[in-house]
Amino acid sequence: MESDRDLLERLRREIREGVVGKTAAAADWLVSKARQAVGLDTSGYTRRSIMRNREAQRTRTMIGEVYFYGYDAQQKATLPYWDAFPLVIPIERYSGGFLGMNLHYLIPPERAILLNALSGGHMTNNKYDSSTRITATYQTIVRASKLERAKPTIHRYLYSHVRTKFIYVHPSEWDAAVYLPAAKWHRKK
Repeated sequence: MESDRDLLERLRREIREGVVGKTAAAADWLVSKARQAVGLDTSGYTRRSIMRNREAQRTRTMIGEVYFYGYDAQQKATLPYWDAFPLVIPIERYSGGFLGMNLHYLIPPERAILLNALSGGHMTNNKYDSSTRITATYQTIVRASKLERAKPTIHRYLYSHVRTKFIYVHPSEWDAAVYLPAAKWHRKK
């Protein structure tokens, strides 16, 4: 596992050299997913193309997996801003919903640093296959200084406000997914 300092230095170097490489890789990944989903040659990605990936669609979530989905916030009239297309890691179940980390509340390099921190003892394994899940709980995040940056990502999501199926992101694709510009921000009017 890369230390936070090493990861931060690598990210600074990539940013200085231009995040273009990572962003381009993320865009290429998404375009390939879109092509698989719709069977067409697409020139770019859309949230709709992510949602069309039938192979990745789920009707329910598993704690510790990563998902994109459409969401309509219950308290949108009082929230200063909210994400209608979150990239979430569910960490705890509640009646009628779950508590999750929406990675879109961090800038892409911070998302990568957080994933790196989670890989240090807060995952079922480091295989990055279908058996890999995040094991961090709310209590773990609150207590662990290495997971401090996760705090602003924690939000409660209600199943009754989910507007699409959940799109599962395979662990081998987490690194690319965190760089995707897929958030759909809404601001209080």
